[in-house]
Amino acid sequence: MKNKPNSFKTPDDYFDSLTDKLMSQISIEETTADTKGFKVPEGYFDTLNDSIQQKLKEEEPKVIQLKSYKKYYYSVASIAAVLILFIAITFYNTNTNNSNNAVSFDDLASTDIENYLENTDLELSSYEIAELVPIDELEINDLISQLDNENINTYLDESMDSFDELNLYTNDY
Repeated sequence: MKNKPNSFKTPDDYFDSLTDKLMSQISIEETTADTKGFKVPEGYFDTLNDSIQQKLKEEEPKVIQLKSYKKYYYSVASIAAVLILFIAITFYNTNTNNSNNAVSFDDLASTDIENYLENTDLELSSYEIAELVPIDELEINDLISQLDNENINTYLDESMDSFDELNLYTNDY
């Protein structure tokens, strides 16, 4: 890049007299300023409040009455309380009637007990179950009465996969 001389030069002693020139210019502008637009008429602020109040005509605001819903709330609450009391009394009466007919262990059907024991995984072996049953209360007649032909046939049908396992063919003797 060429080294060009600076073409912007200020005249000699320009900055020495700059302050004086600026101050004289400011004083000239202050004396010739137009102040007509910024003048307030005399007594303007004395009557300002009264003129504003006249422009603001005080009207009574329109009052809208809100409906009181307390009556409705009280009536709904009383109806709900009556219903709750009615339901509680009927529930109490049915429970007191049923308490005389309480379900006992004897009322359970033996099939229900068997189904529960078969379908519930108790993770007990037959020996552990036998330990829980007291032998003193068992009688041989109870066991024999349950071993009729129908029970034996049902047991064999459920526990045997096929008759082939029995090898009861006459040719096999």
